[in-house]
Formats: sequence, C-alpha cells, structure tokens
Amino acid sequence: MNTETKAQGRPQAIRVRDLMIDPPLLLAPMAGLTHSALRRIMIDFGEVGLLSTEMLSAKRLPTENPRISPYLIRAERENPLSYQLLTSTDKEMARAIDKLHTFKADAVDLNMGCPSTAVGRFGAGVVLMERPDEARRIVAEARRRTDLPLSAKIRLGSEADSGKLKDFCAMLEGEGIDMLSVHARFRQEPFARNPRWAYIAEIKERIKIPVVANGGIFSAEDAERCLNVSGADGLMLGRGAVIRPWLFAEIARGVFGRDIPAPAVSLPAMYAAFIEALEADYRAVYHLGRLKAFTHDFARNYKFGHSLACSVQSSRSMQEARERARAFFADNTEERIADSEDKAGDDENLVCCNGDS
Repeated sequence: MNTETKAQGRPQAIRVRDLMIDPPLLLAPMAGLTHSALRRIMIDFGEVGLLSTEMLSAKRLPTENPRISPYLIRAERENPLSYQLLTSTDKEMARAIDKLHTFKADAVDLNMGCPSTAVGRFGAGVVLMERPDEARRIVAEARRRTDLPLSAKIRLGSEADSGKLKDFCAMLEGEGIDMLSVHARFRQEPFARNPRWAYIAEIKERIKIPVVANGGIFSAEDAERCLNVSGADGLMLGRGAVIRPWLFAEIARGVFGRDIPAPAVSLPAMYAAFIEALEADYRAVYHLGRLKAFTHDFARNYKFGHSLACSVQSSRSMQEARERARAFFADNTEERIADSEDKAGDDENLVCCNGDS
C-alpha cells in the first residue's frame, strides 16, 4: 500500500518504504527559503508531512560542513527531512548520497524540474527530461547507493507531449523512484500561468508509485481543487507556504479533516521569530539576504505589503531592516491574511536556481 485513506477516499498519508508522510503535505525545495529557520516556523504551526532542504549541488555537497553551511543546518526536531540533489551526471551520485547518509537524511529527492537557464546550461534540472538516458543512469546509480526513500521532482516537460511525459515517468518508476512530485507547468511557462493539474491525472493512470501535485496551491480551496482535478496522492506546497507558513495546518484541517484547532497567527511575532532563528544559527553574512528573500513573500499578507518588502530590500544591515519592519508593523496594525487571488506571478520555484529545485 502506497497510500492510506479514510472512508471518504481522500488520501490521508503516503507510505514510501519505511517513511510515513502524514498528512500527505510536502514542502517544496526553494532557493534561499527552505532552510532551517523557515522550516522551524512551519513546524511550529504543524501538519508538515515531509520537509525539504534547498536544492543541493551533488558535486559540492561532499565538502560542505553541516554545522555552518546555510543549506545544511538542521535542528533535531526537523523531521522527516528530504534532501534534494541537483546533478547532470550519475558520476556525482555516489559521494553525494554517502554524505547524505552521514547527515541521517530521511529521504533523497532528485531535481529534474528546475527551469533555470543557468542550471540547464550544464545539463541539469528540467533539461534531464530531454536527456532520458542520462536521467536513467542518475536514478539507477542513486537507487544502487541508498535504501532511503528516493523521489524525483519534475515539470511537464518542454512542450505538450503527453506520451513522452508518461514514458519518462514510467522510466523513473522502473529505475527505482519511489515517489514522484510534478510541478504542473511546462518548462518555459511563467508562474502567473495557471497550473495544468489535469496532466497529473494522466501520469497517475500510467504509474503505480505515489504522485504528488505541485503548483498554484495558496489556500485550502486551491488544495481541494487540485486534488479533485489531479487525483494526486498528496500535495507539495511552495510559495503559498512561504507567504503563509500555517498553510499546511489550514489544509490539513479544511481538506483532510484533521481534528486540530484553526491556526493562531500573529504576523509580527512570526517575523520576529524568523529573525531570531536566523541570528541564532547562521553566520552573519547570510542573515540579511535570507531575511530579504522571506520578506518578499511574507509581505503579501498586508494590503500595503509592497512598502514593507521595498523597505527591507533596500536595507543595508539587519538592524536597519529590523527597525523598518517594526515601523511598518506599528503603522499597519490591521493584518490582512493573503487571499488566494494574491498568488498571480508568485509560485513554488520562482527563485529556483539561486539554489532551489
């Protein structure tokens, strides 16, 4: 059994080897965002079935120090955690996966969906969907090197070719992928473009492993529609969960019927907790950049959030950013939680490949 369901037929968990993803809500890898500080904010709200790192270079990973690397810092309570690898060749797999074993990774994910031109130039990310033989070798080598749950994250490809897409997914399954997450847009489609969830339903018809839908999920209503259209076994949340770190709990309660209280949210307190986590665990050189990346999305919770985003973006120090944020909160005491219509132009992998999936 790959999924567990309640009587009404809604998937309630995904079992991948020895890993139970419960609820079936996964965090998407995102550059500069899915690091330990933000993951802990999400954990505080609860109902995250599987956390994720940022995209990790398989080539550089073996020399990284997990105690100080901004990509690898991990608190003990960040469980379960999937590590996403980016590579263009199977030759980098062995050392990278051996290293992940020392980190006590809970799962390994292979990036075959990043649309960044920079990543594509060296044959990685979504370009691997045009290089199926190399993708096959990468998966086969990864599978040979680990017994951990092994997943892959893809897009719909470069163009509408349902047969080609389904053949690629079947190949991944055949080589040992345990779970597939699908960002439901084509390679060149902007994030403002509505996701094509129906393509995921076609993939589901072809393969037997769990399939997770990604793209355009900013509310419990979006989650419900996506599951109904795609028939997916679970959902992967990206930009929506950065804007609203409580979105996992909101969907678990409203869509999966979990008996939990409605999330209690204080935006200024959450922002302060994020800064505290950054300053506690990261070297100072990383503080301001990561605060700016988070604020870009967090600010969408406010009617005049562009003012907060711009003031923090132009700050030259953490102290200046903190003071500007405090001034904004003092002037904007009425919090307006982001609505699903605010999603246009912002989605899962918008900054994918400043180091993301």
